[in-house]
Amino acid sequence: MRENDRIAAIVPEVIGWRRHIHANPELGFAEHETAAFVAAKLKEFGLAVHTDVSATAVVATLTKGTSGKAIALRAELDALPIKEAADVAYASRNNGVMHACGHDGHTAMLLGAAKLLAESDSFDGTVVFVFQPAQEVLGGGKKMIEDGLLKRFPVDQVFAVHNWPGFPEGHIGVRAGPQMAAVDDFEIVFRGSGCHAAMPHLGDDPLLAAASFVTAIQRLVSRSVDPLSPAVLSVTQIHGGSFNNFVPSEVEVEGTCRFYDRALSDRCAAEIERVVQATAAMHGASAEVTYKRGYPPVVNPASGAALAGQAGVDTVGKERVSTEFQPSMGCEDFAFLLQGVGDGAYVWIGAGDVGPSAGLHGDRFIFTDAIIPIGIRFFLNVVQRALPVGGN
Repeated sequence: MRENDRIAAIVPEVIGWRRHIHANPELGFAEHETAAFVAAKLKEFGLAVHTDVSATAVVATLTKGTSGKAIALRAELDALPIKEAADVAYASRNNGVMHACGHDGHTAMLLGAAKLLAESDSFDGTVVFVFQPAQEVLGGGKKMIEDGLLKRFPVDQVFAVHNWPGFPEGHIGVRAGPQMAAVDDFEIVFRGSGCHAAMPHLGDDPLLAAASFVTAIQRLVSRSVDPLSPAVLSVTQIHGGSFNNFVPSEVEVEGTCRFYDRALSDRCAAEIERVVQATAAMHGASAEVTYKRGYPPVVNPASGAALAGQAGVDTVGKERVSTEFQPSMGCEDFAFLLQGVGDGAYVWIGAGDVGPSAGLHGDRFIFTDAIIPIGIRFFLNVVQRALPVGGN
């Protein structure tokens, strides 16, 4: 049976796995049933399965031939705290939790690739299948490394895919250099003297200080960062006060900074601190800043991007592979794995055009099952390119 026929034969089963995972979503570091499902399938395929690596992570290995080379393929287990509004038969049974980013699809595709690789002798070396917890916000990738993933399972390269709404359906995108941004978060507390709204002269107004900061900090991107180095700063939360005739004594402001140049982390931290303190002083208030350095940028090394691009051509043809496109200001903790290994690539598989509520993290997001065979085939081609029978 030809490889394409083998893939086509298992696609209905893989879609079934994907929809089962979708219907039973779990949040980061709580993916117990999802991990058990994945581990059971991998054992059924004959892989060596490890569930003692890090939190709810599932890691499996498959070795063929005699080569000492190894690569890793990663998928994600976690869902998001979103109430599903999509009208599908396999909608979330866990109220308030939803696979709104496609991790169910990524996991199913990697399971499909594992099944087919276990049945073939198309590569020479070791494939490490990494099903990681808590990709969203909580940094499961970083924790896996801290818990010894790469020491226990050393690899030469690591690869991951992500469905990408807005990218042409069935096309593959991988670029050398930045593909996803770094993200830092900040929390600010402005403090002053609370007072009656009719007597503002008797207190300081931290709410006014916070509002002034929101306006003033926009200069960070427009005037403090090289215009040729992309950066985004967004204030996303303001909390203060409890009723309408009293000026609060404390106001909290939260937001995020995103950029591709990791050196901008220090610049953003310093500028936010400076503007916060100046704004607070101007209004007779005080302020405290907590700056949290988050995920680093996903930067594809040239060698890993080239191999992934070749595997993409093997999968969908040269005309459907893009290596020059605008990277995203979204973030991905695959960056930790890519930094830890030193080579590999993060790849987009286009899901086509959708509206905002049906895009990533939308409550009507629906994974494009039509790209499942593309994802499986891509994983197979990456393995065959990275671990060729007979060597390079």
